[in-house]
Amino acid sequence: MGEQGASKRTNAAKRTGNAAPKPAAEADTKAATRASAKAPKASAATSKVAPKTAAKTGEKTPKTTPKTDAKASKPAAKASKPESRLGMVRRARKINRELAEVYPYAHPELDFRNPFELLVATVLSAQTTDLRVNQTTPALFAAYPTPEDLAAAVPEEVEELIRPTGFFRAKTKSIMGLAAALRDDFGGEVPGRLEDLVKLPGVGRKTAFVVLGNAFGVPGITVDTHFMRLARRWKWTESDDPVKIEAEVAEIFPKSEWTMLSHRVIFHGRRICHARKPACGACPIAPLCPAYGEGETDPEKARKLLKYEKGGFPGQRLNPPPDYPGRPAAPAPGVAPGAE
Repeated sequence: MGEQGASKRTNAAKRTGNAAPKPAAEADTKAATRASAKAPKASAATSKVAPKTAAKTGEKTPKTTPKTDAKASKPAAKASKPESRLGMVRRARKINRELAEVYPYAHPELDFRNPFELLVATVLSAQTTDLRVNQTTPALFAAYPTPEDLAAAVPEEVEELIRPTGFFRAKTKSIMGLAAALRDDFGGEVPGRLEDLVKLPGVGRKTAFVVLGNAFGVPGITVDTHFMRLARRWKWTESDDPVKIEAEVAEIFPKSEWTMLSHRVIFHGRRICHARKPACGACPIAPLCPAYGEGETDPEKARKLLKYEKGGFPGQRLNPPPDYPGRPAAPAPGVAPGAE
């Protein structure tokens, strides 16, 4: 009995030893395996619930993102749509109407009393300012008041009188040549036809239209450097050729507007829409300008760029029209202004 009891106890101890706790590493491995086996089910359940939850909360799924981006890009595409011909014409005519309100006093900025003086002054205005010409011509016309007088002048004396305008030798040859042509071919009178004017020395289409429009009342478009610049900025033309610009602009506006349109555009180019630094922030037609932003857009800084009467300074004429709101320019030192 003692041996059998001991044997039973020994066998029980063996069974108890076999059932002893397993090593910790083995237990952890099995626990991790069981957890990972359950994880996919939980993830799958979560993925099934997520779309329903998003739908309930009103949140869009990633599939709708491309549609949202496409809608957002539509305004940009619409803004870049090219302007139609009709749209450009309407905008151009509105610019002209706006300029008519801004510059109701627009006029030729050369001092003159008759067609001859306007013709000579316009020839002298090439490559210089109207102000410089206005300060120079009083002495010239006091010495040579008629084509006959200028044609018979001593070239060296004329050169000295017009020296301040620059290129005085070439200009002397032109104005003495046109004076001789007026004396010999037109009885000392300035002709009122384009085809006659452009035959005179130093007279091109621009000069001819200045004379025709302001001395004879014949409509014409004066394409000077200011007109060319603004016509391109406003997308009235893409050309750099004055004759082509004249023709293209003439198709946009009625003939009755051509002369005053020229004055208004040139006034605006000299006062606000300058070549190097336009005063965009002080421009009354900025909403109609495709080139807005090329110049200063800050209103305070832009106002400092305004010239002549818009900036509170004298104009270019010594003898401006009665309705001119600015101050007359001062004559050149030692030169008396021309008679009224």
